[in-house]
Amino acid sequence: MILKWGIALRTDDQLIGSITLFNLDFTHRRAEIGYALGREYWGQGYMNEALMALLKYAFEDLNLHRIEADVDPRNTASIKTVERLGFQREGYLRERWQINGEIQDAYFYGLLRQEWVG
Repeated sequence: MILKWGIALRTDDQLIGSITLFNLDFTHRRAEIGYALGREYWGQGYMNEALMALLKYAFEDLNLHRIEADVDPRNTASIKTVERLGFQREGYLRERWQINGEIQDAYFYGLLRQEWVG
């Protein structure tokens, strides 16, 4: 199951990004998150606000216990974003992805319901 939402500006409803909750597993009460934001909107708090809403929905409405995120180790802004939200780095996955012909590593993050500040 995949749930995907657009991120839009309140001022003019312009779509500036997206957030996704995927690989939902209600038996084990876990899911993964993904997100993307237009470069010109980076560093303005939009992603933090959107992910806070997604986590609230995941933990409170869907009653999930664990949310996971996979982050490119070179993406310091994304690392700061998930860590600010309370995610804990749980692993380093070597050569996990091949994107546009490039082999890339990944940091693996997890956030448990009881750790979430909300």
